[in-house]
Amino acid sequence: MEAMTGRELMAFRIGAQEFCVDIMAVREIRGFTAATPLPQSPGFVRGVINLRGAVLPIIDLSARLGFPPTEPTARHVIMVVHVMQQTVGLLVDAVSDILTVSSEMVQPTPDVASEMTKSFVRGVLAIDGRMISLIALDNVLPPATESEAA
Repeated sequence: MEAMTGRELMAFRIGAQEFCVDIMAVREIRGFTAATPLPQSPGFVRGVINLRGAVLPIIDLSARLGFPPTEPTARHVIMVVHVMQQTVGLLVDAVSDILTVSSEMVQPTPDVASEMTKSFVRGVLAIDGRMISLIALDNVLPPATESEAA
């Protein structure tokens, strides 16, 4: 039996750019639901939605990555991901596909990228003429604060 070296990544779009995350972190994909805003939250936090009785914070991944904030439509989706003992929803334009990649396919983030970029992008994949940035989900969440002890 051959050892499985491939990792599965879920690719998605924000604007014209493609990104991907480890599929093991993705719990579900759901249609866009308007979030209830939270006072004093960072600009990239859209608010919260009710996910089967649990409060799910929604992060506008476009705004979090430094792009213009998303203007959500019915076509946008929320990727529910589990990161560092926390479940959050990431608002993205669309999920494009599932990629199976080997670690050799992941190129390092270019040196010209800012430190901020490097904190979010773990590497870049060049597949079929597409450039897909591998997102480090653990850096996407805002640092936990004491006020979250609810």
